[in-house]
Amino acid sequence: MSHFTYNKMWAEAQESLNSLLQREIEDKLPKPQKDRVTVFQTLATFYIKYVQIFRNLETAYDQIVHPQKRLVIRQVLEGVMGRILELKNEMVVLENSEFHYFDDILQDLKLSPEHIEIPIPRYFLKEKLKVLREREKILAQILINAGLQDIELKKYVKPLPLEEVIRVIQISERARQGRLRASFMKQIYLEEKRERQARLQGGKGPDLEAAALLIQKVWRGFTQWKNTVKMREEEMIFLGMNLPPQFQRVNASVARAQNVEAKRCEIQGKHETAYQKALVSMKTHLREMEGPDIKESLQEQIRQWFIECRHITGKFPDYPNKEEGGSTAIFSDKTPEQVLAELAAKEEEAALKKTSKEKGKKEKGKKKKKKKGKEKGKGKEKPGSKDTEEGEGWKMAPSNFLPIMEEGNNQYKDVWQNRDEQWNFSQEYDPELVKEEKRKEVEEEIRLQVDELMRQELKNLKLAVDREKDKNQKTGKKGKKGGKKKKKKGKKSGKKKKEKDLTPDRTIDSLYKELVEEGLLIKPKTVKLSDYVGEYSYLGTTLRQVDIEPMPSLTDVRQLIALYGILPLGSQAVHEKAPLVKTLLLAGPTGVGKKMLVHALCTETGANLFNLSASNIAGKYPGKSGLQMMLHMVFKVAKQLQPSVIWIGDTEKTFYKRVPKSEKEMEPKRLKKNLPKILKNVKAEDRVLIVGTTRRPFDADLRPFCRVYQKIILIPRPDYASRFVLWKHIIQQNGGAVTKSLNISCLAKVSDGFTQGHIIYAVQTILSERRLRQMNHKPLIAAEFLSSLARQDPVYQEEEETYKVWYAKTPLGKARARELMVGEEVEQGKGKGKGKGKEKGKKKEGKKGKKKKK
Repeated sequence: MSHFTYNKMWAEAQESLNSLLQREIEDKLPKPQKDRVTVFQTLATFYIKYVQIFRNLETAYDQIVHPQKRLVIRQVLEGVMGRILELKNEMVVLENSEFHYFDDILQDLKLSPEHIEIPIPRYFLKEKLKVLREREKILAQILINAGLQDIELKKYVKPLPLEEVIRVIQISERARQGRLRASFMKQIYLEEKRERQARLQGGKGPDLEAAALLIQKVWRGFTQWKNTVKMREEEMIFLGMNLPPQFQRVNASVARAQNVEAKRCEIQGKHETAYQKALVSMKTHLREMEGPDIKESLQEQIRQWFIECRHITGKFPDYPNKEEGGSTAIFSDKTPEQVLAELAAKEEEAALKKTSKEKGKKEKGKKKKKKKGKEKGKGKEKPGSKDTEEGEGWKMAPSNFLPIMEEGNNQYKDVWQNRDEQWNFSQEYDPELVKEEKRKEVEEEIRLQVDELMRQELKNLKLAVDREKDKNQKTGKKGKKGGKKKKKKGKKSGKKKKEKDLTPDRTIDSLYKELVEEGLLIKPKTVKLSDYVGEYSYLGTTLRQVDIEPMPSLTDVRQLIALYGILPLGSQAVHEKAPLVKTLLLAGPTGVGKKMLVHALCTETGANLFNLSASNIAGKYPGKSGLQMMLHMVFKVAKQLQPSVIWIGDTEKTFYKRVPKSEKEMEPKRLKKNLPKILKNVKAEDRVLIVGTTRRPFDADLRPFCRVYQKIILIPRPDYASRFVLWKHIIQQNGGAVTKSLNISCLAKVSDGFTQGHIIYAVQTILSERRLRQMNHKPLIAAEFLSSLARQDPVYQEEEETYKVWYAKTPLGKARARELMVGEEVEQGKGKGKGKGKEKGKKKEGKKGKKKKK
C-alpha cells in the first residue's frame, strides 16, 4: 500500500479516538450509575472501540515512513494500550471475573470476533532485534562451552575408489534389470495361464455388446459423479461456505504486498537515521547562527525589566531562582509589579508554612486522640457505610493514560491534520519542525547561561547603586541554608529503602553466565501467540443471561496472556502507569498449553526466561544464604536485562499442604517464604513477570498460593469449535492434507475431553514419513487417528469439576459466586414480594384473632 493509504488510516484512527475522548470526558461529569448491566455495556463498547483504534494505529506505526509522524503515533499508541488495560481492570472489578463476553455488543456494532483480537505490536521486537540476536549468540556460546547444548557434528564420509564405485553401480543396474525382467515374465505367465483355461473350458468368449454396455454404464456414472461434485463445489462457493480456488492458493498480489512491506521497513530505518543526524546537525547550526542573537535579545529584555522595576518600585528586583523558573518568570505575559507581587507572596507563604509546622507539632497529639475516637465510631457504623457506597453506584476511575492520549491528539490537530505535504513525496523528515523543536532547546540552554550572567550583573548593580541592599542579600543567604537542610532530610528517607547488593564486585555478564551454566536461565522456544489456536465462544452472553457460568474458550485465554503479559512487558511506558500485574498463574489439566504460553510470552516480547521450578532448583545453592544469593542473582539480572519472565513450573509444589515422602529430598517448599518478600521489591518500572504453571492446584495451600499469584487464569480443555480448528491446523502443520475424505467434524466430536497435547500426539504418531509419501494416492481418513487417541487418557468431567470447585475458592471466584447469589436473591424478592406481603398480613390477622378468642 502507498503512503496515502497509511496516512488515511492514521487520520481515521485519530478521528475515532477524538470522538471517544470527548465521550470519556462527558461520562466523567454525570451522576454515578447503579445498573451494572448498563455500566458493563458502556465499558465494553469503549473497550471494543479502543481495540479497533489500537489495531489501526499499530499498522500505521509499523508502515508509516515519516519519522516525526511515528513519534506522535507512538505516544498515542502507548496511551491507547494503557487505556485498554485500565478498562479491562474496570470490567474485572465490576463482574468479578477475568473472562468477559461481548456477543451482543459485537452483533450491535456489526463486528466479528476477529475485530477484538488484541494485536501484538511489531515494534516490540523490531526495535531491539540486534540486541536479541547478540544475546542469542552469547547464550548459545555459553551453552556450547559448558557442554549443555547438543552440537550436531558433520558426519565424515570416506571417499570410495573408482573401481568400487563402478562395481556398486553395476550391482544396482543388474538388480534393476532383474526386477524389470521378473515383472515382464510374470505378465507372460499370466497371459499363457488365461489361454490354457480358455482352451480347457471350451466356452464362447465374452459378448462384445454386453462388455461395451458395461463400460458405458461405468463411464457415464463416473462422469455424472464428477459433474455433481463440481456443481456442489460451485454451489458452496456461491453460498459463501467454501473459498474460491483463487483464494486457496498463494496469490501473487499478497506476495507483492509482503515485499512492499519489507521495503517500507528498510526505508523507515534509513529515514530514522537521517532524522537523528539532522537533530544533531540542526542544533549545532542554530547554536552557531542564532545563538549570539538570542543571547543579546535575552540580556536586553532582562536589563529593560531591571530598569522598569527600578522606575516603578524605586528598587532593583530579586532575580528568580532556578526552582521558580529563572528568567521564564520574567518573560511570561506579566508586568514587573505582578512579578514582584508574586515573589513577595511566595516569601510570605514560606514564612506561614514555618509557623504552621510548629503549631502542627503541638496539635498532633490532640488530633491523634480525636481520630481514634472517630475510627471507633466508624467501626460501629460499617454496615451503613457499605450501604451508602452501594447506593452511590459506579463511577469511572481516574485514568493515567487519558492525558497522554489528549496530548497526542492535540499535537496531531495542531501540526499534522491540515498540513500540506505535497512537496514531501518520499515522506522524509520535515526540517522546519526540526528547527522549531531544536530552537526551543537552544533557547533553554542559552537562557540558563544568561540567568547566571544576569544574576551577577544584578548583584553588581545593587552594590553600585545602594549599599544597604547588600545586607538584605546576606539575610537572604541564611534562608537558602535552611532550604538545603530540608533537602538533606529528604535524602535520608530515601536511603532506608535501598536493597543490599550481595554481588557488588561482579558484572552482569558474569552473573548471566553463571545462571546459564546452572540451568536457571534457559533458552525459550520460538513459539508465537497466534500458534495457540482456538475459537471464540459465541454463547457466553446468552448463557450468563440464563445464570449459567460458561467455561472460557481458548481465544479468551490467548487474550488474557496478551493483556496481562505481552503488552506490559513489551512497553515500558505502559508497564509503569497501567494496573500493575507482578504475578500470573496458569492452571489447567495436562496438555492445554501452559508451557507453550510461557514460551510465547518470551518470544513475542524478547524476554529472558528464568526457570525457578522446584525440580530445577533442587540441590542448587543449598542453605538459606545460598537461596538468598540465587534469588538475588536471578532478580538482579532480570531487572538489568528486562523484560524478563520468571517461570515456576509445577508451582503447587512450592505451596504443598503436605510434602510427599518421595519429594522431601527435593525440598519443594524452598521459595514459599521468600517469594512474597521478593514481590514487594518488584516496582512499576521493573518489567519482570513471575508466571506459575500448575496441573494440580488443589494440592497447594490456598491462602499463601492466592497471596503470591495476583492473576489466576483457569485454562479449560478445548470445546467443539476449538477442537475443529485444532485438528485442521495441526494436521496441516505436520504436513498432512485436509481433503473431503477426512471428516474433521467427526474427529472433533469423537475427541471430546481430549486436550491439545493429546491431539498433537495423535497426529504426529500417524503422520510418519512413510504415510506422508502415500498422501497423494491414499488420502487421510478420520478412522486412522482413533487408535492413537484411544491409547491416551482424556480429561474426565469429574476432573474438570474439581478445577471449577478449586477456582470457586479463590478470592475472585468467591466474589463471583457471592455476586451471583445476591442477583438470585434480588430476582426471587422481586417475583415473590407480593405473595410474601399477603402471607405476612394473614399471619398477623391470625395472631390477633387468637388473642381476641382468648
